[in-house]
Amino acid sequence: MPYHQLVVYQKAYQLALEVHKLSLDFPKIEQYGLAQQLRGSSKSIAVNIAEGMGKQESPAEVKRFIRIAIGSCDETRVWIEFAKDLGYIDDQKQQRLNESYQEIGRMLQGIIKRYTKLQE
Repeated sequence: MPYHQLVVYQKAYQLALEVHKLSLDFPKIEQYGLAQQLRGSSKSIAVNIAEGMGKQESPAEVKRFIRIAIGSCDETRVWIEFAKDLGYIDDQKQQRLNESYQEIGRMLQGIIKRYTKLQE
């Protein structure tokens, strides 16, 4: 299945757009620090899903890129926590984003399980 048809890709892409727009409201001093890190890690999830799914001839390669995407999910959750603790986003937004990234992480784990079975 092409990456752009995967629900997990669509969710990751839309969430990255939301996070990007949200980070534009961070203070100027944070635009080259926290905001840039947050934008990069959130976009990395969708990008790694796309790259991994493009390597369908090798289940090991698909899994490698999906694992990188999972790491980017966790990284993004940490940056979101920093944003909340620094007062750039409220508790409710942090909680909603955190839950969304946890869901994406679970979906990505499902892809890894599927490709692990292909290797067996």
